[in-house]
Amino acid sequence: MTKSELIEEVAKRTKITKSRAEAVVNCVFESMAAALERGEGVEIRGLGSFTIRQRDAYHGRNPQTGEAVQVPEKRVPWFTVGKELRQLVSGPEVAGAPDDDDDDDEG
Repeated sequence: MTKSELIEEVAKRTKITKSRAEAVVNCVFESMAAALERGEGVEIRGLGSFTIRQRDAYHGRNPQTGEAVQVPEKRVPWFTVGKELRQLVSGPEVAGAPDDDDDDDEG
């Protein structure tokens, strides 16, 4: 789904104009980006959470020339999928998925 498709869906479901739906979607995205820029996390229940992670500096390599380059430390956005979305996409019984608070195996 693209941003324009999301705007159309919001307009259709809420019965508002596309221009108003676009303003709402833009406001949500801008608010999330501003929170992440401030170093705050964004948690949307049922979807997941966005956080900022610090990446240390490291030695990389230019893939075209093979020359060694120093990559500086940086902050990067990180998304962790929520349990409900993970189950919706993969089904409730996903092999290898960690059980969240389920201790059915212990006896």
